[in-house]
Amino acid sequence: MEASCLELALEGERLCKAGDFKGGTAFFEAAVQVGTEDLKTLSAIYSQLGNAYFYLKEYGKALEYHKHDLTLARTIGDKIGEGKASGNLGNTLKVLGRFDEAVVCCQRHLDISQEQGDKVGEARALYNIGNVLHAKGKQQLWGCTQEPGELPSDVRETLQKATGFYEYVSII
Repeated sequence: MEASCLELALEGERLCKAGDFKGGTAFFEAAVQVGTEDLKTLSAIYSQLGNAYFYLKEYGKALEYHKHDLTLARTIGDKIGEGKASGNLGNTLKVLGRFDEAVVCCQRHLDISQEQGDKVGEARALYNIGNVLHAKGKQQLWGCTQEPGELPSDVRETLQKATGFYEYVSII
């Protein structure tokens, strides 16, 4: 008896929750190969594949699957799914050092969450924007020579923006 797409995906999810991301990706990949006509399920599988590859530090594959998830969420009109996929893309782009693209994705997550009245998504998006800007500010400091206690103006501005987003999360 062959396993269905959903059965394979559920096993992949179970393995990932147990910390076996390599095993989980194998089951998610098998689920994609088996296929399904349920596009919402396929979107969830793409999302989980992207997250599993992220945890495995295979960021190129994570980016690929989060892009598939975003495309599918848009295709089926799943706004909350589109927001989450945008946030996942933003987090992956941040790790890759593509900060400006990451901010755009996280801002899209924020916009969608606000439109949908999703306070949890809104808080996550705000935190993620702050996190991206914080990482960008730290990278801007690399190779800078400055006096102790002094920050270049571009770094100070980036870190102040990050702080603003972090502070706004506490309001929500």
